[in-house]
Amino acid sequence: MRKTMLALCAAALLTGTALAQTPTTPHITYIQAGALLDKPGSRPRGPATIIVRDGKVAEVRDGLVAPEAGAELVDLRDRFVLPGLIDMHVHFYSDGDPLKERLESPGRDYEDELILAARHARITLEAGFTTVRDLGGEPRGIASLRDAINTGDLPGPTIVPAGRMISISGGHGDANGLNRDYYEAVHQHQTNVCDGADECRRAVRAQIRDGAETIKFAATGGVLSNVAGGLGRQMTPDEMKAIVETAHSFGRKATAHAHAKEGIETALEAGVDSIEHGSFLDDNTIKLFKAKGAYLVPTMIAPVTALRNARAGALPAASISKAESAAAAAAKSHALAIRSGVKIAFGTDTGVSKHGTNAQEFALMVQAGMTADAAIRAATVDAADLLGRSDRLGTIEAGKDADIIAVAGSPLDDVRQLENVDFVMRHGVVHKLGGKRQAFPAE
Repeated sequence: MRKTMLALCAAALLTGTALAQTPTTPHITYIQAGALLDKPGSRPRGPATIIVRDGKVAEVRDGLVAPEAGAELVDLRDRFVLPGLIDMHVHFYSDGDPLKERLESPGRDYEDELILAARHARITLEAGFTTVRDLGGEPRGIASLRDAINTGDLPGPTIVPAGRMISISGGHGDANGLNRDYYEAVHQHQTNVCDGADECRRAVRAQIRDGAETIKFAATGGVLSNVAGGLGRQMTPDEMKAIVETAHSFGRKATAHAHAKEGIETALEAGVDSIEHGSFLDDNTIKLFKAKGAYLVPTMIAPVTALRNARAGALPAASISKAESAAAAAAKSHALAIRSGVKIAFGTDTGVSKHGTNAQEFALMVQAGMTADAAIRAATVDAADLLGRSDRLGTIEAGKDADIIAVAGSPLDDVRQLENVDFVMRHGVVHKLGGKRQAFPAE
């Protein structure tokens, strides 16, 4: 018997299989919804029941269906239920307080930053955002946070990381404004700075090596970089094309931080999948967006926040004129894009603004001319399309991830309802519960 057990143990170690495999009972949850927007862009349903099995939506039924034996019931009969929201532009390694960051960052180490990022991830999830693209942070740290969330070790949204934003020397993503010694110390660890097409290909590959699932590059100057270089185009057409082609060759989407018209148009010509910010648009830029089928991620809350911080003295002097310029142009440009039918995906640039306030973007989108329905679709169906994950995200349908939220009233009537999410489920796990919860024991 002892020899038999030793043989079984050896076989298990060699094959990676368990000695004994007992079937596990699937976790089943019934969610009774007072109203359900299962497919944003379509009419909401009345009372409905969502059946979740092992983290996936198994079925959606009309009416309030009693749970089967052994299932758990979440009572949201007085709530409006919809898919978990997607924010296509966050920065978990920034805390939305630029003055505090300038004071504290020299004393923060990798461990401190990761703990801050984990806190921001939890806050974002509790605000109703079950998926995000993190478009700039310490690459290995954000990849580790992504993995810890995916295994259930930490609470947070699904993270699609970009690693560090790729930049030319002295560009928006370089470490500008530092003294010589500090810059040289930082530069030793920079894998994202490149000059010329070949170096930019290397920079893309370095981000992918460190866990990037999407690639972001600085096509133009940026408001928050401490360099008085304006918001014009910084990268050459060849550099942008090399970045986009390399990202696509690895199966990654590419997005461009771009404010000025020339930089936006050059990135679109290079085949970029989306543009972040898009502050300066005209009719020709709009035509190019539509011809290329690219998305605009307008981040409307970012220029408003940056301008307020600049005027309060919380940003370097070089940022003030850039903040004023971007804020003045962005509202008109975004209204033009919406009116012209450019594809829009929801994104906030949170980390410039405070984490957890992401849903304030919706009111700004409506103010710019979107319907509440279209704004919600931008944060669900359309964002999932831009991510290339429409098979898993964006709607509440059989086979998709059970990412589900609820609010007190219809956001189709008042989009600001989304600023107060009181129920959050991600991958079938309840992280925030405003309704009642009840377990039905197995018979």
